[in-house]
Amino acid sequence: MPFIPHTDEDIKNMLASIGADSIDALFDEIPPSLINQDLGGIPAGLNEIDISRHMQKQANQDGTPLCFIGAGAYDHHIPAAVWEITTRGEFYSAYTPYQAEASQGTLQLLYEFQTMMSRLTAMDVSNASLYDGASGVAEAALMAVRANRKSKSKRILLPRTVHPTYRKVVNTIVKNQGIILDELDFDLDGGYIDPASLSDEPGDVAAMIIPQPNFFGVLEEVDTLTDWAHDRGMLVIAVVNPTAMALLSPPGEWGKLGADIVVGEGQPLGAPLSSGGPYFGFMCCKQALVRQMPGRIIGRTVDTDGKQGFTLTLQAREQHIRRSKATSNICTNQGLLVTAATIYMSILGADGLEKTARMCHENTLKLINSLSSIKGVQKIFNRPMFHEAVFKISAPVKETLKELAHKNIAAGYSLENDYPELKDMLLVCATETRNQADIDEYRNALANVLA
Repeated sequence: MPFIPHTDEDIKNMLASIGADSIDALFDEIPPSLINQDLGGIPAGLNEIDISRHMQKQANQDGTPLCFIGAGAYDHHIPAAVWEITTRGEFYSAYTPYQAEASQGTLQLLYEFQTMMSRLTAMDVSNASLYDGASGVAEAALMAVRANRKSKSKRILLPRTVHPTYRKVVNTIVKNQGIILDELDFDLDGGYIDPASLSDEPGDVAAMIIPQPNFFGVLEEVDTLTDWAHDRGMLVIAVVNPTAMALLSPPGEWGKLGADIVVGEGQPLGAPLSSGGPYFGFMCCKQALVRQMPGRIIGRTVDTDGKQGFTLTLQAREQHIRRSKATSNICTNQGLLVTAATIYMSILGADGLEKTARMCHENTLKLINSLSSIKGVQKIFNRPMFHEAVFKISAPVKETLKELAHKNIAAGYSLENDYPELKDMLLVCATETRNQADIDEYRNALANVLA
């Protein structure tokens, strides 16, 4: 944002208007013993030219590699208009809508976002975003335990096919609240949760989490899993890729009754990779669970003159209601990223989203066919997939990734740390931004490294 300097005269007038003698007088409640007079070790401030050069140098360290990494953050094309509109002052500086006096423009945009996400997921209600996809899954777990009054337990079934970072974040957030996460192992041939492996008598369980597609890009048997969970008194939490929802059956249509809660990472909807953030999470649910949903919901109404208006309809945060009645205190709204996502979805429309998803899948199939032709490279998992695939290579993955990085190719994600049983296996992805020349360059570079 632009720097707006205050002249000495400006400062003098502002102090006079509030009755203060100096800026230091504004902090007179701080005991002198706590005031640090010496900031030794901190270099002198740089001028504008030098700070610009320094920041550009830092940014250049990321480089611009040819990207074949997915693993929860995807290199999609973002129309130029998205961030040109998002960074206009009306959106860029509008305060996050915790307050009732949030601007009508911000509230309307969030209302439109909620509508789009509800339609994309085929759910009744959407909130106005969360901090990110990982904390969104944790919020959904807490919400399910509160909402499932038929269950006396605090057990949740958590497949290992859910993003490993998401699983770590969920555990960190819920473990001190007595919630037990029972991990479900995956089939080593298919890379999915085999419904036949589930117990007929799982005991009292509050909820089951189902990813689609899962972390390996494999499609889960969502209809069968959803019905299995509902038949045993569980709520179903869906963790989905929003781009994939333009092609796959939405969670609201899974099984006989559909998922109960839907969460995911919104980064594919118009947010650049940006070295890992900021991103945003989304959450949708059935109407019956809406009062257990964290965050806020924007509603549309009319005033006394019959003019359309937007307002904060439901606010379940402790900032608004008694702490004991609040659903969460970590449901941070990522307003600027949601603005970009709303504009992105508006520009692409339903047809554009579907076309993007199809191009992603087609490019991934081209990548699979190309890499499979290399000696020492083998595709793993025999199940239908979307967007991503797992390969076993005949060389240590981490060293191979380093070699390819020297060739300016971000070649994928090593699975060894998160899945020890998948040593020497690589998760790769191709979005709509990759073309045949990119795939050929990757294929040739990998073949040379392995040779």
